[in-house]
Amino acid sequence: MDLLMPPPQIYVERTLALIKPDIVDKEEEIEGIILKSGFTIVQRRKLRFSPEQCSNFYVEQYGKMFFPNLTAYMSSGPLVAMILARHNAISYWLDLMGPFNSFKAKETHPDSLRAIYGTDDLRNALHGSKNFASAEREIRFMFPEVVIEPIPVGEAAKDYLNLYVNPTLLAGLSELCKHKPADPFIWLADWLLKNNPNKPKFCYQEIVEESNENKTY
Repeated sequence: MDLLMPPPQIYVERTLALIKPDIVDKEEEIEGIILKSGFTIVQRRKLRFSPEQCSNFYVEQYGKMFFPNLTAYMSSGPLVAMILARHNAISYWLDLMGPFNSFKAKETHPDSLRAIYGTDDLRNALHGSKNFASAEREIRFMFPEVVIEPIPVGEAAKDYLNLYVNPTLLAGLSELCKHKPADPFIWLADWLLKNNPNKPKFCYQEIVEESNENKTY
């Protein structure tokens, strides 16, 4: 009896990026760098924070000495919020930004975005989520309508591999052993393309389309 399986899904990590008020005029330039670095900009919006919204967004920093200056700075003008997606999006965006203190970034990571566009440890040009939990919270804060897909871990990840990956890969490796091609890598890649159980199936008929750490800021 065939088991009813959920359709396979591809999970791509997402993070939140902010272009801060004092460099909003550089948004096109920065977005170009982001795209060239392998990110997809899933969504973007330009908005202006009120001091209260700033306090809610940076709630983890509440009570720290720099907090009043931070909320004043972030509510001083419009900013750009973006959802960025790619493999390991959180860590790659943090690396691309560089150290949160722009003075340090200029010394240790001169090619980073904060070294190029930042001014000091407060006006450091950009914001990025520091981990998975922060990314989920911050994306929901900026884009409340967005549905964030869960990332499979533990048993869920093992089940996914057992159901959708391992059977096809093992069959391909068995065929590889039988044929013993001169270039096993190319042969296996071609075989997997031809025998991918999840590839789209086409029907040739007219189709009617429907319309449709710790200090991070």
